[in-house]
Amino acid sequence: MNKNANEPRLLDHEADGIKELDNLLPRWWVWLFYLTTLFAILYMGYYHVFSHGRPAGRRVRQGMEDWRGAQEGLAGEIRGQPGCVDPLKGQSGAGAGRQIYVNLCKPCHRDDGGGLVGPNLCDDYWIHGSNYVDNVKTIINGVPAKGMITWRGLLKPNDIEAVASYIYTLRGTNPKNPKPPGKPAAAGGAEYL
Repeated sequence: MNKNANEPRLLDHEADGIKELDNLLPRWWVWLFYLTTLFAILYMGYYHVFSHGRPAGRRVRQGMEDWRGAQEGLAGEIRGQPGCVDPLKGQSGAGAGRQIYVNLCKPCHRDDGGGLVGPNLCDDYWIHGSNYVDNVKTIINGVPAKGMITWRGLLKPNDIEAVASYIYTLRGTNPKNPKPPGKPAAAGGAEYL
């Protein structure tokens, strides 16, 4: 045993030539440990036991519910009915949508819808759904992962409906040198926009 009480004591074991010393932890470390333990207890009590705060999971669920409500509200704004399942006909529909398509969509999808950076809009292989409602949703939400911006807030609901109606008329046409068809991501094939 050490003669001086302030020096660390050697314990009775040794491993690989290393002797363990019985040192005290620094006071700042001990107080930091006590403070973090106290914080953890207070945090758990506030958020989980007494439910005063909103835990992250609840905030995420609330955010998703708000987002879904906004989506349904925007779909309801288009023609004043939820879902708007039929494309517009005549000059008020596809004719008005053509000008919007030429100004905003042509750079990625070509004038004839054959596809450049964006997919071919004339074939039967649509990644995000080929019916009219899917066209509206894709225009509203965009496909940010593939480079298509969301047009919500940039186009009025009746403009979104008009351009979706025009795009719907492109299906089944035969553009010159179209982009090859893409397969949906779920099918495991090549992914186009």
